[in-house]
Amino acid sequence: MLKCDLICVGKLREGYWKKAFEEYARRLRPFCRLSVTELTESRLPDQPSEIQIRSALDAEADRILSLTGHSASLIALCIEGKALSSEQFAEVFRTSALRGTSRLCFVIGSSYGLSNRVKEKASLLLSMSSMTFPHQLARVMLIEQTYRAFQILHHGKYHK
Repeated sequence: MLKCDLICVGKLREGYWKKAFEEYARRLRPFCRLSVTELTESRLPDQPSEIQIRSALDAEADRILSLTGHSASLIALCIEGKALSSEQFAEVFRTSALRGTSRLCFVIGSSYGLSNRVKEKASLLLSMSSMTFPHQLARVMLIEQTYRAFQILHHGKYHK
């Protein structure tokens, strides 16, 4: 069974985000083994300099990359990534399985994004949209689209 790891910088705080996420996590159980790791966002001043932001992203990258391992296919969510339709996203799972990949590792960075080191290690840079979303919403959107992808692959009724 495919293992889907979600590494997030930051936590789901509000109950409604948690409930939505937990619902899709429950629905995913027949299709994959899901794990979620929440990393603490680096503390920065209210008006951080570019150097402070880069330093924080590098520290977060160290923690992220220590969790991904060599066998995982890393998918980094970032605004400059490729926007995929739901069907194209489902194809990512299908082709990963055909290649023998047993672990997909999705990464959602902090409010300042992801270090270039994480992006360079990624097999796919994925954009949810050219719009900006709160990271908590992006996490819910990602897990919903993951569930939708499995429904597409298994010809379920969820995706119409």
